[in-house]
Amino acid sequence: MFLIKSLRKNYSIGKFTGRLPYNLGQALHETRPNLIKPGDITPGISAQEYYIRRLRLLDKLPAKSCVVLPSNITRFASGAVFYKFQQNTDFYYLSGFDEPNSLMILEKPNDNIEDSIFHMLVQEKDPFKEKWEGSRTGTENCYNFFNADEVDNINNWKPYLEKILARSEKIYFNLDNSHSTYANEDIAKLINGSGKNFLNFKRTISEQRLIKSDDEIAVIRKCGQISGRSFNEAMSAKLQSEKNLQAFLEYKFISNGLDSSGYIPVVAGGPNALTIHYTINNDIIRDDEMVLIDAGGKFGNYTADISRTFPILGKFSEPQRELYEAVLDVQRECIKVCSQVVSGSVTFSDLHNFSRELMYKNLLQLGGFKNLEKNIDLLYPHHIGHYLGLDLHDIPSISMKEPLKENSVITIEPGIYCPSDDSIVPKHYQNIGIRIEDNVALLPNNQYMNLTVEAVKEVADIESVIANGVKRDNFNNNLNPLL
Repeated sequence: MFLIKSLRKNYSIGKFTGRLPYNLGQALHETRPNLIKPGDITPGISAQEYYIRRLRLLDKLPAKSCVVLPSNITRFASGAVFYKFQQNTDFYYLSGFDEPNSLMILEKPNDNIEDSIFHMLVQEKDPFKEKWEGSRTGTENCYNFFNADEVDNINNWKPYLEKILARSEKIYFNLDNSHSTYANEDIAKLINGSGKNFLNFKRTISEQRLIKSDDEIAVIRKCGQISGRSFNEAMSAKLQSEKNLQAFLEYKFISNGLDSSGYIPVVAGGPNALTIHYTINNDIIRDDEMVLIDAGGKFGNYTADISRTFPILGKFSEPQRELYEAVLDVQRECIKVCSQVVSGSVTFSDLHNFSRELMYKNLLQLGGFKNLEKNIDLLYPHHIGHYLGLDLHDIPSISMKEPLKENSVITIEPGIYCPSDDSIVPKHYQNIGIRIEDNVALLPNNQYMNLTVEAVKEVADIESVIANGVKRDNFNNNLNPLL
């Protein structure tokens, strides 16, 4: 195990009750003690954990190497209208720093991992620009609060990086052409111009991010717990407008303690549920229809990812219930398989194939489906799930054919989508789309935890919640805001 140096973050040693004269570019305990506890850099994640993450990455790399990692930039929708900033998740994972136009360099000058150097180049404080755009952390505060060893103004990035490249033998830099920015391209040109090639470290960082710490799982659990309870409230609201239902659910995510939605929700009434990523959300939901919601709240840049399907006015018709039970059975059985993960013998592909076979069996038992063996992939066209973490579809570079690992978090989300086609689907099942999704932490000793268990999914429970509402007694009393 690494020696843990004394971190420089000595500000967060007690609880502050008033406003302090720190103007920083993101929430920290010193400015938002209601959100972040002492010793943490981001909600639920400590300065020490960020330090260990950097050491673990560098421990896998040779001496005289460096990792060059730019942040994301501010993106604009049109003219002066900017999108809400979303940090590069590798950058965030290693630093907790949540501002644009920054550069992180991790330098390993020799084999002693304790001699590694954490360089941060960030936007310097600028009172005029901060008056318009909001506070920046700046170089001095980046040193004090984020434990950078060396800091500089991002405007000096080129000569600064040139010096590090000159003394490094291996340069690790990920150029993702699908998300390329001028910053990435300029850095790539500088590295190539130095006469050295850069190596991709995406696989290395992905393998590290795959295995979640206890604190990461606790943060995702908070997202799942609050999101699940918010789903129940949305069910009981009986709102027959996709737009209003989306607004209500997102309001509940935030008012119950999360930061925002983790992604654009799917709120699909009736046949709209046949579109897997339906996000227009502008239709009405008719009395006899079900609505499929795929949504999750975000906290500290981690997100939940829940799907539930329910009759908008509270009673399943017989065909709706039959199809729903078929999908729910697949989901239950797949979650049970999670207890076998520790053996290292189960892959995501194995889990999907199991779900496909069981879905085929359940639909065959219902009867009436034509050419089911041929059409099962049309009716159930997506994978059983994906990894979950800082990205909604976390670490896609990890193959579905690799064994599932303990302390990873996955989604289990079988679905059935029955088109209006007499040659495939019996009439009474047509135009019904169902997906049921939970988030599962794969734990040691053949254990697992359903992180979204609060969102009801049994037929009787759904009908009861819609008919009787959600009991609000002690709704927040069992939610540790710093879980």
